[in-house]
Amino acid sequence: MNARDILDKELTYLPGVGPRRAELLRKELGVVTFYDLLQHFPFKYIDRSRFYRIAEIDSEMPAVQIRGFIRGYVLEGQGKGKRLTAEFADETGSLRLVWFKGVKWISGTYPPGKEYIILGKPNVFGGTYNIIHPEIEAVDKITGRKYSSLQAHYSLTENLRNNFITSRVISKLIGIILAQLGTGIPETLPQYLVKKYRLASLSEAMSRIHFPDNLKEIDQARYRLKFEELFYIQLNLVKQKSFRNTKTIGIIFDKVGEHLNSFYKKHLPFELTDAQKKVIREIRRDMKSGHQMNRLLQGDVGSGKTVVALMCMLIAADNGYQSCLMAPTEILAFQHFNSINGLLKEMNLTIRLLTGSTRKKEREEIGKRLLDGSLDILVGTHALIEDNVVFRNLGFVVIDEQHRFGVAQRGKLWQKSLTPPHVLVMTATPIPRTLAMTLYGDLDVSVINQLPPGRKPVMTMHYFDSSRETVYGFIRKQIREGRQVYVVYPLIMESEKMDYKALEEGLVMIESYFPAPEYAISVVHGRMPVKNKERSMDLFKKGITHIMVATTVIEVGVDIPNASVMVIESAERFGLSQLHQLRGRVGRGADQSYCILLSDNKLSREAARRLEIMVSTTDGFEISEADLQLRGPGDIEGTQQSGMPFNLKIADLGKDGALIEYVRRIAGDVINIDPSLESPENLIMKNRLEYLFSRQQSWRMIS
Repeated sequence: MNARDILDKELTYLPGVGPRRAELLRKELGVVTFYDLLQHFPFKYIDRSRFYRIAEIDSEMPAVQIRGFIRGYVLEGQGKGKRLTAEFADETGSLRLVWFKGVKWISGTYPPGKEYIILGKPNVFGGTYNIIHPEIEAVDKITGRKYSSLQAHYSLTENLRNNFITSRVISKLIGIILAQLGTGIPETLPQYLVKKYRLASLSEAMSRIHFPDNLKEIDQARYRLKFEELFYIQLNLVKQKSFRNTKTIGIIFDKVGEHLNSFYKKHLPFELTDAQKKVIREIRRDMKSGHQMNRLLQGDVGSGKTVVALMCMLIAADNGYQSCLMAPTEILAFQHFNSINGLLKEMNLTIRLLTGSTRKKEREEIGKRLLDGSLDILVGTHALIEDNVVFRNLGFVVIDEQHRFGVAQRGKLWQKSLTPPHVLVMTATPIPRTLAMTLYGDLDVSVINQLPPGRKPVMTMHYFDSSRETVYGFIRKQIREGRQVYVVYPLIMESEKMDYKALEEGLVMIESYFPAPEYAISVVHGRMPVKNKERSMDLFKKGITHIMVATTVIEVGVDIPNASVMVIESAERFGLSQLHQLRGRVGRGADQSYCILLSDNKLSREAARRLEIMVSTTDGFEISEADLQLRGPGDIEGTQQSGMPFNLKIADLGKDGALIEYVRRIAGDVINIDPSLESPENLIMKNRLEYLFSRQQSWRMIS
């Protein structure tokens, strides 16, 4: 059996696993094959070269390793307090080993009188040293097994530990796999790259990452494995981008006509920023290139992305094509429709809104107009991707807050045109550079990094709950000056597990501090019927209500220039990205605006750091980089929905930014020379890409 066949075998066939353990590992870790287990990399190492005598230990020590004998077992306690204890001794003294689970298995597997090595954290109880649930192994079993003085420790779940699948068990199983491979693991990078960039072989790296002899070997192994993981991600993205830029046919929009010119000269209500003009030039260049555009437009809240998108839709109209804009919520879709309709009200164009709430008769009218071509721009929600929504000639697609849509949903919209439409995906959630290169590395990226003239940066302040009176005094002053206020809560109803203020409880408090009839309050949350939500929004928008008490449903899609104060309750419970989005709801007029972060008096170090960052900067890109560092890519909003075609096993997007840029350059050099990876020396990479990515449906042409 060759090495590839061994690596692809299911874990059931690995000695020491069997069906039950295999199912546990699949369910808890997603590990199915031998190769999957090899890729479950350690997160830390414990030096097993040092043995302590019992007389040397104290309770301040971390895990210690001791060699000695079990003298006998005693079953103690009743019910939930039932436990197995053992006296463990060496030549200097004795201590107690304690197990609360697996009592029969322990006493049957480790009989008294034999010599064992134990590893665990010593504690003092009743004047005696105890080690609870120690790792334990018979000395005679270690002989002949692959062993390292630096013992790898692996991420495990509580369920695995309860079933006695420990780091030592994982290590033992990996040792068996490596022994079965014999001559080693087949190389997955061409030799010229391994040699040129001085990489360890894959076989060496796998052996050293699990069974290192020293710290240098760990560093060499990690570098090789991170290099490969990130390299193939970038190679796939660069190859896709190269294919799209050279092979895919796109609609040629070579005409700039009456619609755009008339809008720009007569109806544009403000001067475009230099950043907006630059982005329009980039999009315009793509639209007339003859290849399908696939561009990501990043711009902070209020930077003017919608106007840029509208002007590009007007170019599509000038060339006889329809456009659509898909937004994630009805509130946001309604806002876009009103905004676009207002800007184009004096122009000879037809715009319609399609959402889940659109009535049947209106849907039928929209359908007819789409088919006969008399409908120029359709704004909507997920309703746009329904099968009965058919365009005559869709040429330009805008997807707003794109991370809130799944790739399959975006793909359905793209498939509504025989020739791939030009695609502009927009986000007001600034994406860190390294994450953008990894998630959207096959896209062209445009950035609007200027706010419109006259906008003032939002002043952000942090207050503890104990200063609530001060905050409410400030709110009263702002309302007297004619301004309006948002108060945002993280929950709708109180949770037993969470001690922070919920919207319902908060509303009672707000009403007591701001009583009617002097103050009027709107309430908006996700569980409200759409009509009620719109009515509350409308009252606030018209200035009839002074305060809007809401959940994060207002994170996107609310544009009320007169609202100058955003109060975020339990701000420590929000991530940086969400705090920044909420802050973006104010500062949309010419007046000075404020964001007040209210938090519990006691904060964790990480929560305090988040609030400190929010107070110190309004730069969304700076905040996104800090968010990536604090939370890692798995928690950054949108990565689960964005079509991320991989789960990183060892690389870290928050820490490996320099390496990502480095391997992307290398991948670019490879594709520039051999775009299809057909040369004999590059076939290994072509085959590896197919193995890694072919099992996933590719929506990469839609981003």
